[in-house]
Amino acid sequence: MTESYVKKLSTILLDAVTDKDPVVREQVCSALCALGEAQPEEALGACEEYLRQHEKLAHPYRTMILRAMETVVSGHISELDKDMARAIILLASSEMTRAKELVCDWQQAASSVLVAVGKRFIGKVMEELLSKFQPGALPHYFVVQTLANLAASNVFGMVPFLTSVLSTMLPMLGMAKHDTMRAAFCCALQYFSESTLEYLANLDQAPDPTVRKDTFATDIFSAYDLLFNHWLQSREAKLRLAVVEALGPMSHLLPSEKLEEQLPKLLPGVLALYKKHAETFHVSKSLGQILEAAVSVGSRTLEPQLDSLLAALHAQVRGQMWRSQEHSQICVPVESSSPLVVSNQKEVLRCFTVLACCAPDRLLAFLLPKLDASNERTRVGTLQVVRHVINSAASQMEVKKPFILSSMRLPLLDTNTKVKRAVVQVISAMAHHGYLEQPGGEAMVEYIVQQCALPPETEPQKLGPDSEDLPADSVRAISISTLYLVSTTVDRMSDVLWPYLLEFLTPVRFTGALTPLCKSLVHLVQKRQEVGADAFLIQYDGNVTLPSPYAITTRLLTVSSNPYLGDGRGAASLRLLNVLHRSIHPALGPRWATTVPLLLEHLDERTEESLSQKEWEEKLLAFLRDTLAVVSDNTWICQLSLEMCKQLPCYNGMPQEKNFLYKCIGTALGAASSKEVVRKQLQELLETARHQEEAEREGLACCFGICAISHLDDVLAQLEDFMRSDVFRKSTGIFNIFKDRSENEVEKLKCTLILCYGHVAAQAPRELVLAKVESDILRNIFQYFSTKVGAWAHCLWGALLPESHTLIPFTFVVQVLGIKVETKDPALKLCLVQSVCMASQAICSSAQAGSFHFSRKAELVAQMMEFIKAEPQDSLRTPIRKKAMLACTYLVSLEPALDKQVQADTVHSCLHSVMSVLPEPEGQDDHQESLYLDTMHALEDLLTSLLRRNMTPQGLQIMVEHLSPWIKSPRGHERVRALGLSACLLQYFLEHLHVSALVPFHNLGLLIGLFSPRCADLWPATRQEAVSCVHALLYLQLGYEGFSRDYRDDAVERLLTLKEGLVHPDPAILFHTCHSIAQIIAKRLPPEQLISLLLTMFEGLGDPDKNCSRAATVMINCLLKERGNVLLEKVPEIVSMLRTKLQETREEYVLQAAQHSVYLLASQHCVAVVSSLLGSPLPFDSHTCTLWRALAVEPGLTAQVLGLLLEKVSRDVPFKETRAFLLSSSPGRVATVLPLAATCALYEVMSALASGPAVLQLYPQLFAALLLRVSCTVGVLLPRTLQAKEKRGAGSALAPRSLEPCSSAVDALQAMLLRGGNEDVVQRVELEGGWQLLRTSAGHEEGVARLASAMAKFAGPRLPLVMKELVCTQSSVYEIQRVTSTGFLAELLTSNVVNDLMLLESLLDNLAARQKDPCASVRRLVLRGLANMASGSPDKVRAHGPQLLTAVIGGLDDRDDPHSLVALEAMVGLARLLDLVEPQDLRPVLLHVAIRIRPFFDSEKMELRSASIRLFGHLNKACHGGCEDMFLEQVVGGLVPLLLHLRDPQAPVTSACRFALCMSGPNLECAELQAALQKHLQEGRGLHFGEFLNSTCKLLMLHFPELLGRLVSTSLFYFKSSWEDVRAAAPMLTGFLVLHVEAEHRPQVDLEQLTAALQLLLKDPAPLVRMKAAETLGRLVKFA
Repeated sequence: MTESYVKKLSTILLDAVTDKDPVVREQVCSALCALGEAQPEEALGACEEYLRQHEKLAHPYRTMILRAMETVVSGHISELDKDMARAIILLASSEMTRAKELVCDWQQAASSVLVAVGKRFIGKVMEELLSKFQPGALPHYFVVQTLANLAASNVFGMVPFLTSVLSTMLPMLGMAKHDTMRAAFCCALQYFSESTLEYLANLDQAPDPTVRKDTFATDIFSAYDLLFNHWLQSREAKLRLAVVEALGPMSHLLPSEKLEEQLPKLLPGVLALYKKHAETFHVSKSLGQILEAAVSVGSRTLEPQLDSLLAALHAQVRGQMWRSQEHSQICVPVESSSPLVVSNQKEVLRCFTVLACCAPDRLLAFLLPKLDASNERTRVGTLQVVRHVINSAASQMEVKKPFILSSMRLPLLDTNTKVKRAVVQVISAMAHHGYLEQPGGEAMVEYIVQQCALPPETEPQKLGPDSEDLPADSVRAISISTLYLVSTTVDRMSDVLWPYLLEFLTPVRFTGALTPLCKSLVHLVQKRQEVGADAFLIQYDGNVTLPSPYAITTRLLTVSSNPYLGDGRGAASLRLLNVLHRSIHPALGPRWATTVPLLLEHLDERTEESLSQKEWEEKLLAFLRDTLAVVSDNTWICQLSLEMCKQLPCYNGMPQEKNFLYKCIGTALGAASSKEVVRKQLQELLETARHQEEAEREGLACCFGICAISHLDDVLAQLEDFMRSDVFRKSTGIFNIFKDRSENEVEKLKCTLILCYGHVAAQAPRELVLAKVESDILRNIFQYFSTKVGAWAHCLWGALLPESHTLIPFTFVVQVLGIKVETKDPALKLCLVQSVCMASQAICSSAQAGSFHFSRKAELVAQMMEFIKAEPQDSLRTPIRKKAMLACTYLVSLEPALDKQVQADTVHSCLHSVMSVLPEPEGQDDHQESLYLDTMHALEDLLTSLLRRNMTPQGLQIMVEHLSPWIKSPRGHERVRALGLSACLLQYFLEHLHVSALVPFHNLGLLIGLFSPRCADLWPATRQEAVSCVHALLYLQLGYEGFSRDYRDDAVERLLTLKEGLVHPDPAILFHTCHSIAQIIAKRLPPEQLISLLLTMFEGLGDPDKNCSRAATVMINCLLKERGNVLLEKVPEIVSMLRTKLQETREEYVLQAAQHSVYLLASQHCVAVVSSLLGSPLPFDSHTCTLWRALAVEPGLTAQVLGLLLEKVSRDVPFKETRAFLLSSSPGRVATVLPLAATCALYEVMSALASGPAVLQLYPQLFAALLLRVSCTVGVLLPRTLQAKEKRGAGSALAPRSLEPCSSAVDALQAMLLRGGNEDVVQRVELEGGWQLLRTSAGHEEGVARLASAMAKFAGPRLPLVMKELVCTQSSVYEIQRVTSTGFLAELLTSNVVNDLMLLESLLDNLAARQKDPCASVRRLVLRGLANMASGSPDKVRAHGPQLLTAVIGGLDDRDDPHSLVALEAMVGLARLLDLVEPQDLRPVLLHVAIRIRPFFDSEKMELRSASIRLFGHLNKACHGGCEDMFLEQVVGGLVPLLLHLRDPQAPVTSACRFALCMSGPNLECAELQAALQKHLQEGRGLHFGEFLNSTCKLLMLHFPELLGRLVSTSLFYFKSSWEDVRAAAPMLTGFLVLHVEAEHRPQVDLEQLTAALQLLLKDPAPLVRMKAAETLGRLVKFA
């Protein structure tokens, strides 16, 4: 029986092996393997018999069966008996050789079976193979291939057969005429040779230790002769490669003398293959094996062939590097190429290693001259080989080091980037093997540093496919890593690199290498510190090329000024400077140990973007000053300053570093005590500076300024001497102008001198500067300035100076002479302005500034004004006007005061120069933006300085009058600038206000009238500044009223909070804020100022900016309302404006007046106004809507209006049935006009904020009426006349809202809730999409439920009255209204609020009364409401349990619902109630419910399946702890459906199954099963179905084996399920049950029926089902 059943299963599976789906076929093979795992003999026998009996089975399917057999054999070779092995061998042999032609997959599978069997039964396999391997007849290809694979897989078993195999094979070789067969023989010879070599290498483990190499020598040589002399000459590339692959291992087995004899032919023959094959890995591998064999026998014939060998191998290295990169867009290292290319490279280099060990001299004599080759590939390839030989043959190369080093001189000069990269790699290898310690090694180090200094690539170069250049950055990167690696990891290099690397610090050409140099030097110094305290000091004896301490200090400090350049050279330089402190100066160690880490910490905490360059340079200069103070050695300091001056030319082209170096020189000279040295070096700096460059002029001037801190007199004297020197005199003589220098050069020289004087004035001690500013500094500045005034004019001016140095204005002299002061060089002009600014600032900051009388003040101001006027008014390109205004700012504050006209002209010129400048486009130029902001600040400071001279209301009025034209400018950018300046001036005036007596601020009204309408300017920034102006003016008024400066008025302070509203673009918010501002003004404005303020604002009504005009209107109305009753007396005028202005204009203030008028009319004639407005044509235009909203101003009036509109909505018929609707089922309802108009009016009235109190008063009536209005307008159409209007007005301003009936009702309901204070309800319903659902027929019920839920949550206290209104609709003639009200009431039961408000009983009674409603939807919603008690009032369920259960179970049996929707609601509701009812109420109905819902488990409707299964879970939960036998039967009967529906295509069903199974677990009274269900089926956890089903079936069969038959028979039902996944899960379940049950329970299962069903599933259209059926068939072996 067993044998026949396994055979039957195998046959079924074997019949299915021809399935069209490859995945199914693979599963069939897996099932066969599973049978083989359990019964290998039976399964193999079945496969063997099947193949024998089905001779015509196509070879792809035979192949699959053979592969399955191979798998079984490989896993159970030890269990096979000889007979079965014999049968398999014969079958495989037959399958392998049946077809004479090659059918690779099939024959290879048969061969693999033989190889698998041969691992144990090598004798029997060889016996069969040798029977097909007879002398005189050419064997089958796969016979030879199988012999080869046997040799590889079973070395010790096969080698003893090789002698006979070889003796038989050798004659066959000549018979092989086809290249394919020859290749097979070559493969066999290769494997035979490799097996023999492995056997001989492990003789201690071999079964026959007597086997010797010479045993095979003769046969191998015979084969070799044929392969080499004949087959190698074949035109077939594959055969040649097979031959060469065999020759490699065969060469080791050749007799020594034969190998020696053949080498002269063998090596050239192999080398020739390089030219015939693109992929040369096999050639190189074989060549390496041959060379190793030759070297092992001490061949003497190898030497004559070295030249050809080296040439061929070198060509491989040279060509392979490029061949590996043919398809690459950029050349990459060989390591990233294809595997075969990499392998070939390794094999070629292995050949070089062999040759290096046996003939090092010949190898180097061949390689090194090629370093000078013209071909780039040759040079790079040679360097690669040299590097490999240095690393792999170190002992042989030891004595060749000098020779190799000398040969590297030429490569060091190569400019090719690939060669450079290769050279760096060679130098790295040399460093590790001691080459660089030899003479000439320093050149290698220098080369590495040179490559480190290459400029980094900002972006990787994108080279074309034909390009052969690597990006230079790759050379630099590898050089940097090599330098650091060598200096940190190669101990022997320490003495080579130290102190030699110091020599590369100062030369400019090595600047790019500073960072890696510094890092390496730091490491070297630290290593030397570890050796001994003084070992790291720089020894200058005999090292004349080393840089001095001064040079090192200067260099490292200077490059640190740009710290993030060059990969962070600042930090690296400072670290090196720190570790070299003893070599710099012995006293610096302790101080630098503190100061340098602080500098490094500053850099670490910042990035290149966040670092302030100015702050960083100041820190470095402070570090330098501190260093000089610690050293305190004048000789040392002078030497340092000399070195700094010496290094200045090194930084040409690096303006930032050079500028900083100038500052360092000034700092050093300032610390020097030798005046002679100071003056000499200053003279040299003036003579050698590059005056044409702006940055250098600035740097030199900074140097003089810093030096002047300590040596003011010497600096001024040196500047005087330079002016008198020939250098300058020749260029400024009266009759010899500009002969020695060009005009431009002289201008730049003057720029430098003028700047020097400015910086001297700015930096020198204030107490010393004041005495020299006019006599020395300013006199010389102006003397250098003019380019057109003759020197004799300057001389005359100087001669007119009395000894007291009281200056006669230079302009006076110029006017007398009739010469105009003019310069065309903007740089010279800028330098003059900057220096005057610095000098003026120095005077102002002096302690004696108040008593200083500056006689040249007016002249300087006039000159600055000339500069400002000369600048273009529409653009800002230079900082001249900024600096000129700054100079004027300082000058204005000095005595004597400017006259009024000069002040007025100054203000006018500056405003015209700055205010009209066109703004730059956003994001265009950050520099321009910064220049503009600085210029505006300068203008602000100047105006403030002028105001400071006249701190009175009149002075303030004068400044505002200057700004007034700009405040009213039609250009926004001019207005915002003017308001900003005004705000600053007012704030300054307020902060410095001193009132000695209570005086009126007489121009307050005028000023407020000017600024306040600007609170609505089109530009937000202007609005903000206007509020600031009003804020300051009101506080000024309080100040003049006597309040202290720190007094804070609450009303005025509100202005600051109102500024936020002015940023908002919404006009309503904007003008509301303006209204609030007007209220504040009204509160604080003195009565006498009201008229002037109003007159000024009325003038503002004509402002071209409509926003400002409107703001004036808002503020005027507010002032009139707050300060008088004029408005009420002018009601007739307002009504007249209503009739006329609405047609003429749409200005906002006109509409506001119209709204107010309507309010007045409605207060007296409410019914008439409402009636007339309702008669307006639909849809309401914007004016009509505005008038409706005006009726919501006063609550009493609003309540009257709402009441009238409600009456129109509720009492009129909501729609009319059309004839089409009466005759058919299609919708045909048309809205009636009057209720529609009333609905729209309700929306407009309630959309006004002021309607809130009235809405609250009528809240229940409004809510019920509008909700029912929504329900009865769902799907209702507009009348045809209104439909046409709706289409015409859709794109116009006349229809701001849609007229669609339902939408208008929903909008009105939303407005009502908002005005009723239930914003939370509106937001919650909107968030949940409820408003949109309410508008649609399909979603209306859900929308009502979401609205009810929100009302219960956020509007509970309003529900009793609302419910009272809705209960009355039970008898409504409109079915949809009954549905809506029932749905709303049912949803209320979800919340506990009905319990809190004591509404529960009345709600239940009302719902119970609707249970018999003829509408199924009403009955369904009643059941939903009753079930909602589980959520809203769970503690009340028990009390009403019988009533609830009766109603819900009655719903299960509802016969008038063809779609079972009532039953569905009943199941959902019952599931919610079960946990809450009394057990005694539930127990009698459990079985009935379980039986009633069971048919729904497999319903086609997903909702019914999900609800019934979830309810089944709740039934199980209710039975925990007391499950009766009858119900337990239902539990067991539900197991299979629940398990299988876990694969249901619908997620809710699978979720319900998870829950039901978890709840069923406890009732099965098996702890392990319960735990497993809980573990796998937790909600939210991913489920691996196969794993879960496996573990569940295992536990079921362990604890309930008697259920096997019932479970299997139930699962058979689902073999025909309509869902593919369920149909596939059914055989899975069956398979796992069978897998885990004991064999003794086999009688429970009808195997015939089960097998037949599974066999039928193997023909299922779904591949997944067929696959699972095959898998289960494999498991049925359990019952075999």
